[in-house]
Amino acid sequence: MNHPTRLKALSTFLAAQRAKLTPQAVGIEPGLRRRTPGLRREEVAQLAGVSSTWYTWLEQGRDIKVSASVLEAVSAALRLNSDERKYLFALALDTGTGISPPLQEETTVISPSLRRILRELHTCPTIISNRHCQIVGWNEAASHVFMDFERIPTEKRNMIALLFERKEFKRLAGNWEQFVSEFLAIFRAYYGQYVDDEWYDTFLREMSATYPEFNPLWEKSRVSTAPEVLIEFRHAKAGKMHFHLTSLQVQGESDLRCSIYTPDADSSTESKLRKLMAIKTRAVPSD
Repeated sequence: MNHPTRLKALSTFLAAQRAKLTPQAVGIEPGLRRRTPGLRREEVAQLAGVSSTWYTWLEQGRDIKVSASVLEAVSAALRLNSDERKYLFALALDTGTGISPPLQEETTVISPSLRRILRELHTCPTIISNRHCQIVGWNEAASHVFMDFERIPTEKRNMIALLFERKEFKRLAGNWEQFVSEFLAIFRAYYGQYVDDEWYDTFLREMSATYPEFNPLWEKSRVSTAPEVLIEFRHAKAGKMHFHLTSLQVQGESDLRCSIYTPDADSSTESKLRKLMAIKTRAVPSD
């Protein structure tokens, strides 16, 4: 991410976080003449113990000097969680990982041990993706619940793009916006981490130009490296299914992520999935 783009991302993020907070949530009397959603800039500045002018410049994305201690104060004022704080620091201090080797130069063949884990998670649909959210592996259960990723060209297997492009996902997710927001939160965490990878800016421009509903969801500026949520699917053949999404980082140079959908123990999801998979067994696809 180049310097101007990084500062623009910082500006968008701060404004979005400020808009989420109400005066009452931070102990400020709202008053009668309030047209700004959430807090005003000067209110954030007051909470952080900095000048209103300095915070305004920071939120405007001006190229100013910032310190870790002041950013800590801003994080506290905006009630940022751990992942949001890391994202703020990466953008404001330019402390992201930076440019790493292009993905085509990294191995995209998952290890035998990871492939075995995919097989062992027989009734847990599991998807493995890289830092661009490109799908590089999946198991049989994922093919039954989501789609047959083998039929999608390798270069088109981007999870973020598929969520907006494929009608199957929109029909599947009981709350499509929540489903998408969890992946966008992961994507934003990567976006802040790899601050010099221009691929992200190109991808975001393409998504914004292609899908009108993308920007409103992206601009919510959620950040999460490992969301854990309960998701309801409405499968065309199996009916309602409830899964707990757990996202795990795979340690190693390839920077892979394992997204595991565990059937809710208090539902009939696992039995439905077993019946679904019994209809037609498939081999684990090779990547």
